[in-house]
Order: sequence, then C-alpha cells, then structure tokens
Amino acid sequence: MKSKSFFISGGLSLLAGVAIIGTQTNCQTDGGGDANGSDNGVPPLPSGAASAPSTAPVANFEVPKGGQDWPVWSGNGSGNLYSPEKNIPASFDPGKFKKGTEDIDLSTTKNVRWAAKLGSQSYGNTTVSNGKVYVGTNNETPRDKRHVGDRGIVYCLDEKTGELEWQLVVPKLGAGKVSDWEYLGICSSPAVEGNRVYVVANRCEILCLDTEGMKNGNQGFQGEAKYMVDKGKAPLEPTNKDADIIWRFDMREELGVFPHNIASSSVLIVGDLLFCTTSNGQDWSHLNIPAPQSPCIVALNKKDGTLAGEEAEGIGKSILHCNWSSPSKGKIKGKDAVFFAGGDGVLYAFDTKFKKDEEGYEIFNTLWKYDCVPADYKKDKDGNEIKYPAAEGPSELIATPTYYKGNVYVAIGQDPEHGEGLGCLSCVDADTGKKIWEYKKIQRTISTCAIDPESGLLIASDYTGYVYCLDAKTGKEHWIYDTKAHMWSSPLVADGKVYIGDEDGDLTVLPLKANFNPKEDEPIFETNMLVPIYSTPVVANGTLYIGTQTHLYAIQADGKSDTE
Repeated sequence: MKSKSFFISGGLSLLAGVAIIGTQTNCQTDGGGDANGSDNGVPPLPSGAASAPSTAPVANFEVPKGGQDWPVWSGNGSGNLYSPEKNIPASFDPGKFKKGTEDIDLSTTKNVRWAAKLGSQSYGNTTVSNGKVYVGTNNETPRDKRHVGDRGIVYCLDEKTGELEWQLVVPKLGAGKVSDWEYLGICSSPAVEGNRVYVVANRCEILCLDTEGMKNGNQGFQGEAKYMVDKGKAPLEPTNKDADIIWRFDMREELGVFPHNIASSSVLIVGDLLFCTTSNGQDWSHLNIPAPQSPCIVALNKKDGTLAGEEAEGIGKSILHCNWSSPSKGKIKGKDAVFFAGGDGVLYAFDTKFKKDEEGYEIFNTLWKYDCVPADYKKDKDGNEIKYPAAEGPSELIATPTYYKGNVYVAIGQDPEHGEGLGCLSCVDADTGKKIWEYKKIQRTISTCAIDPESGLLIASDYTGYVYCLDAKTGKEHWIYDTKAHMWSSPLVADGKVYIGDEDGDLTVLPLKANFNPKEDEPIFETNMLVPIYSTPVVANGTLYIGTQTHLYAIQADGKSDTE
C-alpha cells in the first residue's frame, strides 16, 4: 500500500501571452499562408537522442484476428471508455531500460509485444485503425535528424511491430506558455476514418492527414516544406517519413479564438461533419477573456475543411478558465446529437443540423443545456459568491461527456495545476436535458467515465486519485478505491476489468464487480511503468495499449496468434 503522492508534473499550467484575432473564413489547401521554414542544414542530434529507437517485437507475438479497431477517442465517439473485447492481459511486466538508453529491453518484459519510445511528455490518447497506431507527443526523442527542437508530434506506427511509418511535425506558435506551452507536444487524439486522419495540432489548427503519409505522393495542401520548419527558415523537402497534409484550418486566424496553454480537443466525426473544441480561454492574467465573441466549438466539412457551423450560445463570455473538453455523440429522441462540456461548467446538447442567424451564418441549434455546477458551489451559506478557482467553489467541465442508453454523464473539474477541490458527477436525460441524479462525493476531475453494458456499472475517477464504482442507472455507490496518487488518466473498462493509470506511474487493474471491497480485496494487478501515466489505456484487436509520458506499450498475452 503506497502513500499519497505529490508528484509535480510539467503539465498544463497558468501563464500567458497575446491574442491574435483573424478574419478569414476559409481553410488553406495550398502552400500559402503563414507556413513556416528552417534551413536545409542537418543539425546534430541532442546528446543521447536516437533517430530510430528500437521497437522490435518479441518473435512469438502476432496481432490477433477477430478484434476491432479503436479509431477515435473513446473508440466510437460516444465518450464511453468501454471495449467489448475479451482475453485482454490482466498482468504484464513493462521491463527495464537498456543500459545507457531510454529504450525498453524487451527481453526483460512479459506480455509486451513492443514498446515504442515517445518524446519526453505525452498527454494524448492512442488510436488504432487499419494496421496503424497513432499517438501524440513532443520531439524530445527526434526520429529525424532534420527535425530537432521543441515541436508537436504525431507518430504513425505499424500496429504489428511499433516501427515508425511517418510523423507529423508541427513547430511552436511562438506565443510562449499562454497559447502553446513548451514541450506539451500534441495532446489531441487522432481521429481516423478511411484514409484520413483528423487531429488538432499545438498551433490551434485542425489538420486532415493522409493515413499513408507521403508514401503515395503529396496530395491536397502543398505547403508542408514550409509548414514543418520555424518561421523565417528555409523550406525542408518532405520525405516518405513525413505527414501528408490534405487541408488545414487555423482556428486562431479563421475564428479569432485565443487558446489557453494548449489546443487539446479531439475531433468528433459525425457523418460528413467534424466537430471540434476551439480551446478558447483566458489570457495570462486569468482575469481577461481576449475573444469572448469567438465560438468554443465548431463544425467543419470533413472533405475540404471549410467551416460548416459554430455555437452561438455565448459560452466565450462565461469561460472560467478554458475550453479543453472533447465533444461526444449520441441520440436525442432518435436523432443524431452532439454533447459538449463547456468551459462555463454547462453541458450542451446540439443538433447536427444547423440554422442560419440574422446575418446568414450557420449556427448550432441548441437542444438543451444543463448547469453541472451545484448552486452551493457558487455561493456560501451566507449568500456570498465563492470565487473561482477556490477548492470549495465552482469548476468548469474538462472531461468528455459519456453517452449511454439515453443518458449523458460528466463531472466537473479544473486544470490539475489548480489542485484538489469539490467535484460533482451528473447524470442527465439525453432527451430532456433534466437531471436524473448527481454524485457529489467525487472530487475535481478531468477524467471521462466508463460504463460496462453487461453489468450496468459506471467507473469514474478524480484528480485526487479515487476510483468510483456506481450504478449507472441510479447513481448508487458500490465502492471507492484509493490509488493514493493524483490522476489525469480516465478508466478503461474491458473484459470484466478496470484499467487505470496515475501520476506515480502505476497501472492498476481492478475487478469490475459491484461487491469488490477495497478495504479487504486486493487489485487484480498493479505495476509501476517507470514514469507518470497521463493518457488513458485503450484496447484494439486483442492488444492493450498503455501510453506513459515517454513510451507506448503494446501489451498482448504471450503466444496469442491468429492461428491458435
């Protein structure tokens, strides 16, 4: 039993810069605009860095047949972190580093097919589609000697071997910590559909990429040579290891938004539309909202990246800190709907069909909205306003809403740098927008819920480090487990088990059953992954993927092959 950790992360924090307001309304599909450059010289790698870290898999591992991909955040876009796959490993050994390197010695591991070296910080969540694995990170382990320095990175890896197929390289904004915090990398989970990848880059751009990279030629946007390098530097000719950008939509230029610290939303695919949070937020003072009129969630046409619609609820005027939640999808009275957890603490339900305002702009049709912040978090017993970010006061929404069987679940929280505080998990009727139940034992959280359809159990977690098991229908509490460490990761429910990581680097596997007793029963498994875990475990095609700050592990039972 470990003691409560006070690990200090290098994660999202609270500093600032300047706003840049744009007026254009069309995305770029050519080489123009403000794409940036670098000289053609090949700078040396930083000391100890490797251009191609070894990921060679253990010989007796094969990718099993009969599973399913995990192509978008939450698997299918519902916000429910559940996988129906079976025979997922309940134990493994992450192994040890090769002497003098940051590579994992696979001979010291158990049930690990491969372990890919990432950068020095990784906050995004893994997606898997059509034999490829996608993950965001930074560039502190350069895979290409031409690309060095602080960059946002997305790796496309071979699903079977973990070897690099290609990478997206995005220079920094140059705005400092306020809008593109150093070394955070790309925090968005790539969304994959067919031969296209949609991701939000650290520069507050929505990008559409070719799943094959440059291997099948440069298509669409032709400005990669300038885009990949710092402003004022000479263009750098793309190779087969570079991403092929089809189109880009710059939310700062097109919408005038002011991203706070980092742009972090994952793209939601609904038919021919892409829904995305803009990360619009406060400036360095945490008193001023530079772009209160700018939308906090928008929709683009996925074919060409043009603006299709935007919210006009005035969320920007009421931002408590920032909009970092990713939208999810579900049904309202049988029709498609999008659920958005706002930076004002309000849960919104939007129709996927838009309406024109008086000026002819396409705006979202709001079906309902629900304030997730309890009244007693806003004012004390004497009627005095409780100021944000007080521990006993109001919070925004950062977690992704979870849609399950006609209900929507989401809990309030704040930037982890604000510390611990009061939370509240709400269950809202998707058809009416009315509260079904709320659970106020939970503390502040940025974690998304997971609900098991077989048992009807809901698993939630909070920044303080508690894992909660509730009845999804009634909100009845079954048990609370204390990981004794701060937690950014969300729980994954699969194969009758709960997988969750914490800031101490511990990966814990708990039994998914109502009668589990944390005071008497032991976890199924617990191991330390050597460095903090900020991302969420996912399952695809019989393989459990666990991303730490510095490595991505593909975990699969030894000897499981498609011929057995």
